[in-house]
Amino acid sequence: MSRRPAKRRGTAQKRRKGAAATGRAAAAAGAHTAGTGRTRRPMAIGALAVVAAGIVGYWVWAANQPAGSGAPLASVVVPALEGAALEGEAAFETYCQRCHGQNAAGKDGFGPPLVHRLYVPGHHPDAAFISAAANGARAHHWGFGDMPPVDGISEPEIGLIVAYVRALQRANGIR
Repeated sequence: MSRRPAKRRGTAQKRRKGAAATGRAAAAAGAHTAGTGRTRRPMAIGALAVVAAGIVGYWVWAANQPAGSGAPLASVVVPALEGAALEGEAAFETYCQRCHGQNAAGKDGFGPPLVHRLYVPGHHPDAAFISAAANGARAHHWGFGDMPPVDGISEPEIGLIVAYVRALQRANGIR
Protein backbone atom coordinates (compact mmCIF):
# COMPACT_ATOMS: atom_id res chain seq x y z
CA MET A 1 0.00 0.00 0.00
CA SER A 2 1.20 3.33 -0.84
CA ARG A 3 0.66 6.31 1.31
CA ARG A 4 -0.52 9.46 -0.20
CA PRO A 5 1.65 12.42 0.38
CA ALA A 6 0.15 14.99 2.71
CA LYS A 7 -1.41 17.91 0.97
CA ARG A 8 -0.08 21.28 1.70
CA ARG A 9 -2.58 23.48 3.31
CA GLY A 10 -3.45 26.68 1.63
CA THR A 11 -3.61 30.07 3.28
CA ALA A 12 -7.39 29.89 3.80
CA GLN A 13 -7.08 26.52 5.53
CA LYS A 14 -4.33 27.83 7.80
CA ARG A 15 -6.51 30.76 8.80
CA ARG A 16 -9.42 28.45 9.62
CA LYS A 17 -7.17 26.19 11.63
CA GLY A 18 -5.64 29.15 13.44
CA ALA A 19 -9.07 30.59 14.24
CA ALA A 20 -10.25 27.24 15.53
CA ALA A 21 -7.16 26.91 17.67
CA THR A 22 -7.86 30.23 19.34
CA GLY A 23 -11.51 29.43 19.80
CA ARG A 24 -12.88 32.16 17.53
CA ALA A 25 -14.38 29.76 15.03
CA ALA A 26 -15.73 27.54 17.80
CA ALA A 27 -17.24 30.52 19.54
CA ALA A 28 -18.80 31.69 16.30
CA ALA A 29 -20.20 28.22 15.68
CA GLY A 30 -21.12 27.78 19.34
CA ALA A 31 -20.52 24.08 19.05
CA HIS A 32 -17.06 23.13 20.34
CA THR A 33 -14.41 24.40 22.64
CA ALA A 34 -11.24 24.61 20.59
CA GLY A 35 -8.89 21.70 20.86
CA THR A 36 -10.79 19.89 23.61
CA GLY A 37 -13.49 18.13 21.66
CA ARG A 38 -16.05 19.30 24.26
CA THR A 39 -19.13 21.26 23.38
CA ARG A 40 -20.23 24.49 25.01
CA ARG A 41 -23.79 23.28 25.34
CA PRO A 42 -23.37 21.83 28.87
CA MET A 43 -22.03 25.18 30.05
CA ALA A 44 -24.94 27.01 28.43
CA ILE A 45 -27.44 24.56 29.91
CA GLY A 46 -25.82 24.96 33.33
CA ALA A 47 -26.02 28.75 33.08
CA LEU A 48 -29.67 28.50 32.05
CA ALA A 49 -30.37 26.19 35.00
CA VAL A 50 -28.79 28.70 37.39
CA VAL A 51 -30.91 31.53 35.98
CA ALA A 52 -34.07 29.39 36.19
CA ALA A 53 -33.29 28.43 39.79
CA GLY A 54 -32.82 32.12 40.63
CA ILE A 55 -36.19 33.00 39.13
CA VAL A 56 -37.96 30.18 40.97
CA GLY A 57 -36.18 31.16 44.20
CA TYR A 58 -37.35 34.74 43.82
CA TRP A 59 -40.95 33.61 43.23
CA VAL A 60 -40.86 31.45 46.37
CA TRP A 61 -39.33 34.29 48.39
CA ALA A 62 -41.83 36.85 47.07
CA ALA A 63 -44.76 34.54 47.77
CA ASN A 64 -43.69 34.30 51.43
CA GLN A 65 -43.40 38.04 51.98
CA PRO A 66 -46.10 39.72 54.03
CA ALA A 67 -48.69 41.30 51.80
CA GLY A 68 -51.24 42.36 54.41
CA SER A 69 -52.31 45.76 55.60
CA GLY A 70 -50.66 45.54 59.01
CA ALA A 71 -54.04 46.09 60.68
CA PRO A 72 -54.65 44.49 64.10
CA LEU A 73 -56.24 41.04 63.89
CA ALA A 74 -57.83 41.06 67.35
CA SER A 75 -59.39 43.52 69.73
CA VAL A 76 -57.39 43.45 72.95
CA VAL A 77 -58.39 44.79 76.35
CA VAL A 78 -55.23 46.01 78.08
CA PRO A 79 -55.31 45.67 81.89
CA ALA A 80 -53.33 47.71 84.38
CA LEU A 81 -49.91 46.06 84.29
CA GLU A 82 -47.41 45.69 87.11
CA GLY A 83 -44.23 43.83 87.93
CA ALA A 84 -42.94 41.35 85.36
CA ALA A 85 -45.88 42.00 83.01
CA LEU A 86 -45.09 45.72 82.93
CA GLU A 87 -41.40 45.01 82.19
CA GLY A 88 -42.50 42.45 79.62
CA GLU A 89 -44.53 45.08 77.77
CA ALA A 90 -41.34 47.06 77.06
CA ALA A 91 -39.49 43.93 75.92
CA PHE A 92 -42.47 42.92 73.75
CA GLU A 93 -42.44 46.32 72.05
CA THR A 94 -38.72 45.95 71.32
CA TYR A 95 -38.68 42.38 70.04
CA CYS A 96 -42.20 41.24 69.12
CA GLN A 97 -44.48 44.13 68.21
CA ARG A 98 -43.08 44.45 64.70
CA CYS A 99 -44.74 41.15 63.74
CA HIS A 100 -47.30 40.43 66.48
CA GLY A 101 -48.69 43.97 66.61
CA GLN A 102 -49.39 46.39 69.42
CA ASN A 103 -50.62 44.63 72.57
CA ALA A 104 -50.11 41.23 70.86
CA ALA A 105 -53.23 41.84 68.73
CA GLY A 106 -51.52 40.42 65.62
CA LYS A 107 -50.72 42.25 62.44
CA ASP A 108 -52.37 41.45 59.10
CA GLY A 109 -49.72 40.06 56.76
CA PHE A 110 -47.03 39.91 59.45
CA GLY A 111 -47.85 37.75 62.47
CA PRO A 112 -50.69 36.21 64.47
CA PRO A 113 -52.35 37.63 67.56
CA LEU A 114 -50.98 36.08 70.74
CA VAL A 115 -54.14 37.10 72.56
CA HIS A 116 -56.11 34.29 70.95
CA ARG A 117 -57.66 31.05 72.20
CA LEU A 118 -55.05 29.05 70.24
CA TYR A 119 -52.42 30.29 72.68
CA VAL A 120 -54.26 29.19 75.82
CA PRO A 121 -51.64 27.95 78.33
CA GLY A 122 -52.95 24.36 78.09
CA HIS A 123 -52.23 24.30 74.34
CA HIS A 124 -49.16 26.56 74.17
CA PRO A 125 -47.43 26.46 77.56
CA ASP A 126 -44.84 29.07 78.52
CA ALA A 127 -42.12 26.73 77.26
CA ALA A 128 -43.60 26.96 73.73
CA PHE A 129 -43.20 30.75 73.76
CA ILE A 130 -39.66 30.44 75.11
CA SER A 131 -38.72 27.90 72.45
CA ALA A 132 -40.32 29.95 69.64
CA ALA A 133 -38.42 33.10 70.60
CA ALA A 134 -35.11 31.30 71.10
CA ASN A 135 -35.26 28.76 68.25
CA GLY A 136 -38.00 29.92 65.90
CA ALA A 137 -41.19 27.97 65.21
CA ARG A 138 -42.72 26.18 62.24
CA ALA A 139 -46.05 27.58 61.07
CA HIS A 140 -48.81 25.30 62.29
CA HIS A 141 -51.94 27.39 63.00
CA TRP A 142 -51.64 30.44 60.78
CA GLY A 143 -50.60 31.25 57.22
CA PHE A 144 -47.86 33.73 58.13
CA GLY A 145 -44.99 31.33 57.52
CA ASP A 146 -42.36 30.08 59.93
CA MET A 147 -41.23 32.32 62.76
CA PRO A 148 -37.47 32.90 62.79
CA PRO A 149 -35.56 32.98 66.09
CA VAL A 150 -35.57 36.42 67.69
CA ASP A 151 -32.09 37.92 67.40
CA GLY A 152 -30.52 39.42 70.50
CA ILE A 153 -33.19 38.38 72.99
CA SER A 154 -32.22 36.88 76.35
CA GLU A 155 -34.02 34.19 78.35
CA PRO A 156 -34.96 36.64 81.12
CA GLU A 157 -36.47 38.98 78.50
CA ILE A 158 -38.46 36.10 77.01
CA GLY A 159 -39.78 35.29 80.50
CA LEU A 160 -40.93 38.90 80.94
CA ILE A 161 -42.64 38.84 77.53
CA VAL A 162 -44.46 35.62 78.45
CA ALA A 163 -45.67 37.29 81.69
CA TYR A 164 -46.96 40.25 79.64
CA VAL A 165 -48.74 38.05 77.07
CA ARG A 166 -50.31 35.89 79.80
CA ALA A 167 -51.57 39.04 81.59
CA LEU A 168 -53.16 40.23 78.33
CA GLN A 169 -54.69 36.80 77.77
CA ARG A 170 -56.20 36.65 81.26
CA ALA A 171 -57.69 40.14 80.82
CA ASN A 172 -59.30 38.92 77.60
CA GLY A 173 -60.79 35.69 79.02
CA ILE A 174 -58.07 33.31 77.79
CA ARG A 175 -57.10 31.09 80.69
